[in-house]
Amino acid sequence: MRRRATKVLKITIVVLVLVIAVTAFRIYSYSDNSSDTQADAAVVLGAAVWSHGVSPVFRERINHAIELYRSGRVHKIVFTGGQGNRNEPTEAAAARNYAVSNGISPSDILIEQRSHTTYENLVNAKQLADTHGLKKVLIVSDPMHMKRAIAMAHDVGLDAYPSPTLTTRYTGFRSQGEELARETFYYLGYCVQSVLNLPS
Repeated sequence: MRRRATKVLKITIVVLVLVIAVTAFRIYSYSDNSSDTQADAAVVLGAAVWSHGVSPVFRERINHAIELYRSGRVHKIVFTGGQGNRNEPTEAAAARNYAVSNGISPSDILIEQRSHTTYENLVNAKQLADTHGLKKVLIVSDPMHMKRAIAMAHDVGLDAYPSPTLTTRYTGFRSQGEELARETFYYLGYCVQSVLNLPS
């Protein structure tokens, strides 16, 4: 009996390792997937805001959306993200201020300021898209984040396409590995939630 239990345990471990490895490979492979489609808007997923401005990660996402807007790929920019710390602005408000200071018309910017997770970012972005008649969107985030973000975007009903940042602080082997491990964990968690129909 003990032998059989040990064998089952070993098989289970092997299967889990394979699932994790395949998922990580899919996330990494998808990170370079960038759509060249025209869209109504770029949806920028929130990231950290500091007291003196947006974080480097968030800044690169905003800059990428600005470039999409200036090149005519999108006509609106949707910034997402609520308040992390009481003494700081919301992520969306900080992003809007940054974009306006770089020449983007406030009338072409939409924001939602209630979300605190990627899933909430996208749920609230979908509400804005429906309200303003935005049919097709480009999702802007870091490359490793893109697989999970697009899966969530489709699940909430967005006609969404990937547009990862061209510049990211996750460039070194160590930082890429850490980000890949993090995204693999969260992507698998989201898949389990979806299968079990648990709230995100």
